[in-house]
Amino acid sequence: MDYIEGTDRDQQILFPQSLDEYIAQDNPVRVIDAFVESVDLQALGFTHTVLNETGRPPYHPGVLLRLYVYGYLNRLRSSRTLEREAQRNVEVMWLTGKLSPDFKTLANFRRNNRKAIREVCRAFTIFCRDLDLFSRDLVAIDGSKFKAVNSRQRNFTDRKLKQALKDIDQKIEAYLEELDANDALEPEERKLSAEELKEKIRLLKERLKKVKGLQRRMEETGESQISLTDPDARSMPIGGGRITDVGYNVQVAVDPKHKLIVDHQVTNAVTERGLLARMAKRAKEALGVARLDVLTDMGYYDGQQVKACLEAGITPYIPKPNTSANTPLGLFGKEDFRYDPQNDCYGRPAGEQLNFRWQSIEKGRERRYYTTPACARCALPGLRLGQANPNAHAILRAAGSPAGPTRICWTTCRAGSGPTPTR
Repeated sequence: MDYIEGTDRDQQILFPQSLDEYIAQDNPVRVIDAFVESVDLQALGFTHTVLNETGRPPYHPGVLLRLYVYGYLNRLRSSRTLEREAQRNVEVMWLTGKLSPDFKTLANFRRNNRKAIREVCRAFTIFCRDLDLFSRDLVAIDGSKFKAVNSRQRNFTDRKLKQALKDIDQKIEAYLEELDANDALEPEERKLSAEELKEKIRLLKERLKKVKGLQRRMEETGESQISLTDPDARSMPIGGGRITDVGYNVQVAVDPKHKLIVDHQVTNAVTERGLLARMAKRAKEALGVARLDVLTDMGYYDGQQVKACLEAGITPYIPKPNTSANTPLGLFGKEDFRYDPQNDCYGRPAGEQLNFRWQSIEKGRERRYYTTPACARCALPGLRLGQANPNAHAILRAAGSPAGPTRICWTTCRAGSGPTPTR
């Protein structure tokens, strides 16, 4: 038995193989080539799509885009890594026609065509849609937290700035007291000299000036956070909310047919609340459909967002979080009351109805109040009423919201026996 032997390196071939013969027909690089060939690079805004009459000939933007997309699919993010791949990788040689642009050219291409590359992502969605690779009736939306370069020490909130000011003031006061102590007596042990203490105080005052400048900037801009390295990054909970880190919240809409990304958006929203309608509408527009179903987790649940989706022809499916503080106390929670949109009322667990009484504006939002005097004669077994205000049982709902109660006010019904205090 012999080992499997390869071809002799010095063996000459009468009819040399072409580069195309090394690339299988089902190789993904052929998809990259077909996609870039179908894209109008000039319409997307790529540089050097129109040649100048004079000057050094540039690389065709299609060649550099092919190399960039190949690196994206194969997790080759560094321009220097792409430069090496262009010199040794047969797939890249086939894509670029054996061209080997240097890392600086690749870095400049990425920097000078940021907007155009974003448009390529939308063009790829249209490309997949034309090939019928999307189911186009359902998408799943979720977010991922991506760590920024900005460290937590260079991210400031109003609370952190106030604490920093307090700490600096305490340190300055401590150094001043030490100066007074040094003047009063000569210590046995060596301590900081007056000159050293004054230098530390000077540095602390400079730091105090910077912190006050950040605080003033936060007040002027109305921002809740300031990041010095990555201005757009924000401190947000990660790992299930157990810790926080500075980063970005990347929202992604995925089609279930081939698990392809329909649309994505980089945000600095700390939570997913308020992002559902925006992402759902973007996915619906990208797919070019009249109606769309959306799946997501309870972190996106918001009555106004659900309402905006329904008005846009989008049906969201979201597990409703139980955030009521009444349930742990033995009181009825939001889930115990069902809204009847036809009669504009709520059904109580005892069978009575809470009817609409009045409407007001609270924190810039319209609120509708639903009450009933039936609590005074509640017949539900095992329940007793609070005696402080037996008729005060009300539900508060955001006006126009298709969801359940926004808040239950003054709930006095409680499981057990005997009177209970009114909430």
